[in-house]
Amino acid sequence: MKIEARPKNALEWIALLANLAPIPLVHSQLMPVLSRAVMEASTLDVFEAAKDGPITLEQAVEKTGLNKKALHSLLQVLTSADYFKYKNGTYSLTKMARKWCLKDSENSVYSMQKFNIICWDWMNNMGEYLKTGKGLQFHETLNADEWNAYQLGMADVSKVTAKMASKMTPVPPNPSQMLDIGGAHGLYSIEMCKKYPTLEATILDLPEAVEKAKPILDRYNSGQRVSYWQGDALKEDLGSEKYDIILISSLMHHFTEEQNKSLSSRVAKALKPGGTYIIQEFIRPEEGEKIEMIGAITDLFFNLSSTAGNWSLKELKDFQTGAGLKHFKVNKYITLPGFVQVCGHK
Repeated sequence: MKIEARPKNALEWIALLANLAPIPLVHSQLMPVLSRAVMEASTLDVFEAAKDGPITLEQAVEKTGLNKKALHSLLQVLTSADYFKYKNGTYSLTKMARKWCLKDSENSVYSMQKFNIICWDWMNNMGEYLKTGKGLQFHETLNADEWNAYQLGMADVSKVTAKMASKMTPVPPNPSQMLDIGGAHGLYSIEMCKKYPTLEATILDLPEAVEKAKPILDRYNSGQRVSYWQGDALKEDLGSEKYDIILISSLMHHFTEEQNKSLSSRVAKALKPGGTYIIQEFIRPEEGEKIEMIGAITDLFFNLSSTAGNWSLKELKDFQTGAGLKHFKVNKYITLPGFVQVCGHK
């Protein structure tokens, strides 16, 4: 997937092909405004205002309490970006906006938009990161409210992939024990336990994460087969031959190479013979490849926020094989370009 300017007519096509359009200004001046507009529209309930049907500008002002002139400008931007349709003096939500932006939609990313506003301020550190290579290590600085926003946001993102993961994750027959390292909200564990009646899952995560993530787990989990283990994945003894499945999703981009090697070695020891080790990550594009934009952008973002950044597909495979496991499969998420499962077994 590529985020880019889309020409709407022949003249705009010509301008792009002839390099007449100032694309750097599209990226640096226009896209940040659109990005922040979507975040603010979410957190200020602009989408919620049109939940029950088309609304006029005046009705939107009444429901949101926002300034009329400012809200009109915002709605114009959101209409141009296909969040709203305008007809006969009213604004109505598009199917895309209804699916992803309304709070009570099962696919809602509302909470992630709230966390994105927190992440927005991190961009002020970009220049310093580029000079020093030192990221923010944000897990060490989050306050209680930010931890809560973080966990709710991560759950929003995982709703897109957790059900698909349960369908495509390779597991041994009749699995009984799963370790979900860094699993926090537990959506992956819940979906796996739904599919495999014999399975029980343990989520290993930091105490700060568990405190804020447990209400999310309680909301989605109707059974008693998912439990927490409060600890640090970089320090805990994972045991020996205990688990049929060990999942590490969206965590390795926070760790250094040596930390991931050490963790993978302990994972290999903790797996039962025939057990599977599943790594889920955005892939950093290799040099010389056709660059996947989402992978490249998330790599820079995770470098800025945690210093480590994304890993290449080869490096993730090497973490598994270096621990004595056999790599055997890569699954791609079609709903989240650049995000993959790297599967190994013992």
